[in-house]
Formats: sequence, structure tokens, C-alpha cells
Amino acid sequence: MEKLVSNWYNNRTVPENYIFPPDARPGKLTTAPSCDNIPVIDLGGDQTCIIQQILKASHEFGFFQVINHGISESLLKDTMGVFKEFFELPAEDKAAVYSEDPKKKCRLFTSSGNYDWEDVHLWRDNLRHPCLPLEESMQHWPQQPSTYRELVGTCSSQMRKLALNILELISEGLGLGTGHFRDELLKNMLLSVNHYPPCSDPSLTLGVSKHCDPNLITILLQEEHVDGLQVFKDGEWIGVKPLSDALVINIGYQLQIISNGKLRSAEHRAVTRSSNARTSAAFFIAPSDDCIVEPAGDLINASNPQLFRPFQYKEFILNYVTKQGKTEVVLEPFKLHA
Repeated sequence: MEKLVSNWYNNRTVPENYIFPPDARPGKLTTAPSCDNIPVIDLGGDQTCIIQQILKASHEFGFFQVINHGISESLLKDTMGVFKEFFELPAEDKAAVYSEDPKKKCRLFTSSGNYDWEDVHLWRDNLRHPCLPLEESMQHWPQQPSTYRELVGTCSSQMRKLALNILELISEGLGLGTGHFRDELLKNMLLSVNHYPPCSDPSLTLGVSKHCDPNLITILLQEEHVDGLQVFKDGEWIGVKPLSDALVINIGYQLQIISNGKLRSAEHRAVTRSSNARTSAAFFIAPSDDCIVEPAGDLINASNPQLFRPFQYKEFILNYVTKQGKTEVVLEPFKLHA
């Protein structure tokens, strides 16, 4: 418990083991300009137009925000409220969930989960647990705050429904028809709640270092008015401004592979703030461990040769963890070279 950043950060200079190498530090880019070009897609509009916008955003950015997504603003605010309330609980209440055992289904930990082996620690505390099967998973979730299980259970169900809707639109847009994304491809759902306490010098450290998500698709709930998410595009980091009632959609590596490179997973990171704590919640939709992932056959032809070999998802995850998610090398073992 004493390792949690939230337990010791107050009025302290950044410890040396939280200072990133110069080439990885955000520096002045903690205030990277918010990019108005990151698409905001209205899911309540014309479906043909929505599909075109999603495919364009997924190809060019790997990120987009959605509004009119069908999840009530009150549920999103209440769910974010209960996440923030969890991190404000007394230490003895959080101790019931804290664990350094990566095999524990629901756990609170700090940095990356590889705390004892990593060279530099991340400026974040993290609550992580599965959301499927829902009833079974809920038994492992925090008991405090008292509304946590009810709110997060309802919200996670709505997030999954939204993810399925977006994947259906992507499937149709790629010409795969309906129902391509189902069963084992959508078997798992993981919730990762990040809490970034205020940092005395945000230019030296990171809440999350640059990476691409290894899963299929991610839905991110951001705290209003507190930015920190940055996406790498065209050689620069740009901020993703939190918008009221909007959710951020992030294309994962598995969707890049299934689309045979037509969609892309983008590098992103989280910076810290000197004056405000920030909380965000990522809902990761992922295949089952034994699911075979490969480019969709309908997307492969003489003009578009297959770019990736088939593999089991657990092989990909093992490689991702071993390579520490390094974007320069993590896809290499799965590429087909002419």
C-alpha cells in the first residue's frame, strides 16, 4: 500500500525512479495543443455517413470521440463519481483490494504491475478487474463505495453494447457484413481505472508511457475539464480534449490485424498535471485467450496481400508483455514478409 502514488505524492519533488529518460519525457508537451481535428462522430446521424466517418477516423487517427452514443450522461457522471470516490477512500478500505499478485482478478496496484522489475515507475495508481461474465465478475469487485458494483455493472453492460454497435458499423464498412465480430472475438472485457495524482513537475514523468492497446477496441471515459490523454500523429503529440457526454474510442492492435492494416492502432500516452488529479476509465474489449486472430479473408486479394499470420490471442499478449508493449517491435513476430 505504501507504494501507491496517492499515499505519498503530496508536496514532494519527483523521485528519481519516476523520472523518465530525456527522450521519453513529455517536457513542455504536457500542455500539447488539443487537436480539433480528432473526429467527433454523432452516432445519432445517418448510418452511411457514420460508417464513412468511423472508417476514416480509424484509418487516419486510430482514435475518435462519439456523442449521442446511447449511454445516459447521468450514468457516466455517476460512474466517474464512484471511481473518484474509490480513490479517495481511507487507506484501510483500499487495502482490501490492493495486491501485488498479477493473478488476482480484482486488484489495486501502482505503476505498471511490473513495479519490482521496471526501470522507471509510472505516476499512477490503477484499479483493474474483469467485467465478463458480469454476475460472476462482480463478486470480486470492490465493496466500497457501496454503489460501486451497481453503477459499474450497469455502465459496463452499456459500454459493451456500444462497442458491439461500433464494431458492427466497422464490419459493414469494411464489407464483412454483419456478425463478423462476435463470440470468441468479444469474449473478454476488462476495466482499467487510472488515477493520476497531482505531480510537482509533470515535465519529468508520465502517467502512462507511449503504447498501442493490444486488444480489439477500447472505450475511454474521461473526467470532464481535466485533460491528459495524448495521441501521436504526424510526428507530434496532440491532446484529446475531454468533451461533455463524449466517449473516446481507440482502435486496438487486433482490429488493425483483422482489417489487414486498413484501420490502425495509434500510439498514445497520459501526462500528469501539477494542480489537479485526473481519473479515467478504459473498458477493453478483447478476444478469448484461445481465439484465433487473423486478417479477414474477404479483405485479402492480389492487390491486398495478407499482412499478418494467424495466431492465438494469448500468444500475442505474451509477446506484448515480454516486449513491454514497445510499438517498434511488438507486431514483428506476426507480420508476413514478402
